[in-house]
Amino acid sequence: MINLPDNASPLYEKVKTYVLQNIGSGQWGQDQRLPSENELVAALGVSRMTIHRALRELTSVGVLVRIQGVGTFVAASQAKSDLLEINNIAAEIEARGHRHHAKVFLLETLMTPPALTTAFEFKKRRLVYHSIVVHFENDEPVQVEERFVNPDLAPDYDQQDFNNQTTFEYLQRQTPVTEIEHVISAIAADKTIADYLRLTPSEPCLLLQRRTWTGDAVVTVNRFTYAGSRYSLGSRYWPSRRK
Repeated sequence: MINLPDNASPLYEKVKTYVLQNIGSGQWGQDQRLPSENELVAALGVSRMTIHRALRELTSVGVLVRIQGVGTFVAASQAKSDLLEINNIAAEIEARGHRHHAKVFLLETLMTPPALTTAFEFKKRRLVYHSIVVHFENDEPVQVEERFVNPDLAPDYDQQDFNNQTTFEYLQRQTPVTEIEHVISAIAADKTIADYLRLTPSEPCLLLQRRTWTGDAVVTVNRFTYAGSRYSLGSRYWPSRRK
């Protein structure tokens, strides 16, 4: 019998970790069929309900693909980020069984130029925090994250170590997000973005511009740039229906 990871997590989380470790190590490759639920029950010594929940949750985040009557397979590895939600890119990458790390290129305080003053809905120019962080999936850069942060709502942002925690994790602890604005466009990589993402200048990229609010106050103004050949943005949602 296989021993599951020794931690305090619920059993289904331990099963998820076991699956992710097998994918991350390459033991279960892309498009490979996983052992059946019955085989996993026998191998891991847990209930079928536990196995089913673990596989269902990994399927919901795109790590696995389940085909009725055929089996469960490792999903294609192209990265995908949810278009409508605010997600932690580190968690997205780790959910795919891959390694995440980040490199901070800039962390400073600056005076808002006119366009940024307007974006923050400030009445006049003022100081905000500014950061540039590049996120890596395994050892490949996949996202350039540029944030401008309102110091009233995220104090000491410029004193954080974002090599050991993501900006997302810090901001989530500081203030609730009550409103989000997303604008997406296709751009050609300039030299700076090309250097960050290890691209050839003018290669296509996806630019996600995001603003977040707490109540009436803008918390962050952000630019997330993705290599078009390595990342996709998408979502699934249920529009409200009129009665």
